Amino acid sequence: MQKIRSGTLAALLLGSLLTPALSYAAPADSAAIRDAALKDDVAWDFTEGLTTEVGPRPAGTPQEARARDWAVAKLKAMGFSNVRAEPYTMPVWVRGRDEAKILSPFPQNLVLAALGNSGSTPDKGIEGEVVYFPTIADLEAAPAASVKGKIAFVSHDMAATQDGSSYGYFGAARRQGPSIASKKGAIAILIRSIGTDHHRLPHTGVQMWADGVTPIPAAALSVPDAEQLARVIGRGQPVKLHLTLTSKMLKDQPSGNVIAEITGTDPGAGIVVAACHLDSWDQGTGAIDDATGCGIAAAAALQVAKAGQPRRTIRVLMAGAEEVGGDGARAYYKEHGAEKHALAIESDFGADRVWRVDFKLPQGHEALATRIAAALAPLGIGASKQEAGGGADIAPLVKGGVPVIDLQQDGTRYFDLHHTPDDTLDKVDPAQLRQNVAAWAVTLNLIAHASETLGVN
Repeated sequence: MQKIRSGTLAALLLGSLLTPALSYAAPADSAAIRDAALKDDVAWDFTEGLTTEVGPRPAGTPQEARARDWAVAKLKAMGFSNVRAEPYTMPVWVRGRDEAKILSPFPQNLVLAALGNSGSTPDKGIEGEVVYFPTIADLEAAPAASVKGKIAFVSHDMAATQDGSSYGYFGAARRQGPSIASKKGAIAILIRSIGTDHHRLPHTGVQMWADGVTPIPAAALSVPDAEQLARVIGRGQPVKLHLTLTSKMLKDQPSGNVIAEITGTDPGAGIVVAACHLDSWDQGTGAIDDATGCGIAAAAALQVAKAGQPRRTIRVLMAGAEEVGGDGARAYYKEHGAEKHALAIESDFGADRVWRVDFKLPQGHEALATRIAAALAPLGIGASKQEAGGGADIAPLVKGGVPVIDLQQDGTRYFDLHHTPDDTLDKVDPAQLRQNVAAWAVTLNLIAHASETLGVN
């Protein structure tokens, strides 16, 4: 398929914005926008460029700074207005060496990755006996005496789900496991990766230490290595491990958000935030998490602009530092929370096809939800009765009462790739990516033109 180049898009966009605006009560035909988006490779070009020309983008690092510079230049070239980076500072955890080896009874190396905010071992590493817990609940229930002075190992059996619902339950091993183990006196903790693949690629991810807890070394084993360690333990002999996880914490490092807008005709109608996150983990190139999300948001906003100037301003928010706790989302809310926001929407679950739409609109807006659902139906998207919840990059807005729509992506394979070295461009399906853009473009267009009153402030 012939690709539309950014210069052509900029010309089309600027031409549309210089044309006198039509009545904002008459949005462009959804079918025309759908059809145009299904032929649009802007999201692919954005994703390919970011992952190739920047690569990994850990929060608060020079690589993330390069990503902001890249995104600002790219969005300006695409024709967006009011493009800028909005800086803030934050503490930053930096990975060092991640190594593990079974010393006895069956010596062999293990593949693992330190979790975000992990404590550090000495350069020479530590040694300890492994104590095994099949689940996080078993670790919680264990007497402290059985854990003290040992390396805790927590397993589980996470299975793939289309909506990603297993992540909330099994992710507790990563999010809370290190603090639980530290409180019980463990010298380190290993968990089975929060993933559904069987590749020898560990899944990293952030964990936050509970108040008053002393950080200990914390890492995720690849799924095959976790299963191997469980089999070794199952032989009934004491298992001794050598573990090296070196890392450091840096204070007050620069991070920031990138913002770009399609300016609306009615400033009083509120802003529609289309969000994603620009940072990534360090192991892969952050293609599905979340370069595609940023490509989808930008491409969809451009599709709306090409069809005519919208009533509401569409603000693309490419948040920084999502992976390490949502610093960018909080910085955005601190800076812009007093502005009137009509609605927020976020893409941060890969780029496989959108299959469901969830709403959280003000009471009495059923007709708007019906219009959106009808426009999405030809794309194979069904409306659910579940309430939309948003994601990390818009969480403060949603908590503040801003309406939200979730375009739910198929997450069946998402946790095969999530936070691993395998999160690379070749895993993105261009056809499914275009379907995402079409779903987003139709939705943004109807929201941006809707005559209904939306938002808070």
